[in-house]
Amino acid sequence: MAMTVHVDVVSAETALFSGLAEVVVVPGEMGELGIYPRHAPLITRIKPGSVRIKLPNQNEEVLIYVSGGMLEVQPGMITILADTAIRGADLDEARSLEAKRAAEEAMKNRTSDMDYAHAQSELAEAVAQLHAIQKLRKQIPH
Repeated sequence: MAMTVHVDVVSAETALFSGLAEVVVVPGEMGELGIYPRHAPLITRIKPGSVRIKLPNQNEEVLIYVSGGMLEVQPGMITILADTAIRGADLDEARSLEAKRAAEEAMKNRTSDMDYAHAQSELAEAVAQLHAIQKLRKQIPH
């Protein structure tokens, strides 16, 4: 049996995942983090992107989109506190494409630096959602 670590993924709205994993991949602020059982303690911010959870004795991964938040790693437990979290299967590609288009348009027609920063943030989230959808499609056999 493979070594495992307990993982909790929660947002302000709900708990999305609680269970054992062999490895968890998280979009950390400074780059992607691969976390295995007995990882050294760590606290860091996460950026918009896909959390990938490899379940024990399964080939497929659980995919959860997060818009940002915090990651806490303890030797026997990983906790992801997401600002917003959506299960990969629940992502809406059409809505993500529209959000991306709207953010790009807002960046072109900015009226202040604050508007531009907000549009950049929305663009980053939309692009991260689209990447999560693409990763999910690669997992699903056609």
